[in-house]
Amino acid sequence: METTKNNNNHFLVVHPLDDLPEVKVDTEALGPMPMTRSVKVSLMSLRAYLILMVLLVVYHVVMLAR
Repeated sequence: METTKNNNNHFLVVHPLDDLPEVKVDTEALGPMPMTRSVKVSLMSLRAYLILMVLLVVYHVVMLAR
């Protein structure tokens, strides 16, 4: 965001659609993200929770279809 300040405390704000595009990060060169043990455990427990919830929804739909 470009700003210019003058004596009257006015600022020039450039709208994002009128601004120059940013240079994107090359994600191919980043490699794997390092994670601590607690992050891995949290992600695995979230995955298990989501799988369990999907199974419960499938079970409920099957029971309603009977």
